[in-house]
Amino acid sequence: MAKLTKNQKEALAKIEKDKLYSVDEASALIKEITNTKFDASVDLAVRLGVDPRKANQMVRGVVTLPHGTGKDVKVLALVTPDKEAEATEAGADFVGLQEYLDKIKGGWTDVDVIITMPSVMGKLGPLGRVLGPRGLMPNPKTGTVTMDVAKAVSDVKSGKIDFKVDKTGIVHTAIGKASFSADKIAGNARELLETLNKLKPTSAKGVYMKSVFMSSTMSPSVQLDPKTI
Repeated sequence: MAKLTKNQKEALAKIEKDKLYSVDEASALIKEITNTKFDASVDLAVRLGVDPRKANQMVRGVVTLPHGTGKDVKVLALVTPDKEAEATEAGADFVGLQEYLDKIKGGWTDVDVIITMPSVMGKLGPLGRVLGPRGLMPNPKTGTVTMDVAKAVSDVKSGKIDFKVDKTGIVHTAIGKASFSADKIAGNARELLETLNKLKPTSAKGVYMKSVFMSSTMSPSVQLDPKTI
C-alpha cells in the first residue's frame, strides 16, 4: 500500500469516519482538505439503483450549473455559412464546417464540446469512430444538435454539462473548482442532484440514490447523506 503524505494524513483526519455529511458541510470540508498547488476540480460520484443494461433504466441528461464549471470550455460549432456569425458571436472557439470535418477525419479532437445542426449530422456519421470514444458526438438529447446554435453555444459556455450513468450505475462529473466558495460548490451540487432525482426511471425499484461522494482532485472523498438532498 502506498505511503500517505503528511497532507493526505491531515486531510483524512478531518473527515469523521462513518459520518454522512450535508451538501453544505461537504462543500466546506472539501475546500478545507484540498491542498493542491493548482485549482483542483470538485467532483460528485453518485451511485444509482438502476440497471444501465436496460434501456428503460438508462439515466442521462443535461444540467446548467448555476455557478458555472470554472473551466474554459472549448466549443466547436459545425454549422453552415448562414449560422457562422451567430455561433461566433455566442462565443464558439472554432466555427466552420468542411475544414473541421476534414481535421476530425485526420484525428483532430482538441475541443470539449461540438455543437451542430440537424442538417449537418449526416456528415458526422462516418466520424463516429473518432468522436464516439471521446464523448464528442453531438446528440439532440443533450441540446448539441439544434437550429438555435447561439443558445446552445452560450449555454455550454455558461456551465451547461451533460452526464450519463456508466455501466456500473455511477454518474461521475465535475461540478466546479476548489477555488469556488463553499456556497457555490454546494449550489452546483444541489442542482445536479435535484436533476438526477427528477430523472428517476419509473422502472427503477428500491433505493434510487444509493450513495453520493464529493471529492476534489487528489483529495479523499466525503460521503453525503442522500436523505438531505
